[in-house]
Amino acid sequence: MYTEKVMDHFQNPRNVGEIEDASGVGTVGNAKCGDIMRMYLDIDEDGVIRDCKFKTFGCGAAVATSSMATELVIGKTIQEAMQVTNKAVMEALDGLPPVKVHCSLLAEEAIHAALWDYAQKKGISIEGLEKPKSDIHEDEEQEEEY
Repeated sequence: MYTEKVMDHFQNPRNVGEIEDASGVGTVGNAKCGDIMRMYLDIDEDGVIRDCKFKTFGCGAAVATSSMATELVIGKTIQEAMQVTNKAVMEALDGLPPVKVHCSLLAEEAIHAALWDYAQKKGISIEGLEKPKSDIHEDEEQEEEY
């Protein structure tokens, strides 16, 4: 059911925790399944993500996608982090069962929510970034297409 990488990131999650005085913090959830994901970003003056941590309340797939998402954005520029999609998270984990695709959507939205918070604090806009939804189950019709 789950790939080895999903199980590894669930059993040994990377970058769990909080960043004090984070550059950006984003919290997203899915009311339908009960998953809640909070992502913390530490972004340097050149717009490079120095650190990323997460706290997730949810299933194993939610923990695994959170963990992988942090690994995918650390060391990236803001624009590179914007390119981390739910599909990229799923591919990095060697796939997710169809009923768990929403967890990868949560990870993508958590990154965007943290970047949105950063942009609001800095008074800047980030190309391609839209105000995040607080509940991603609004997108579930799209999810069924994957």
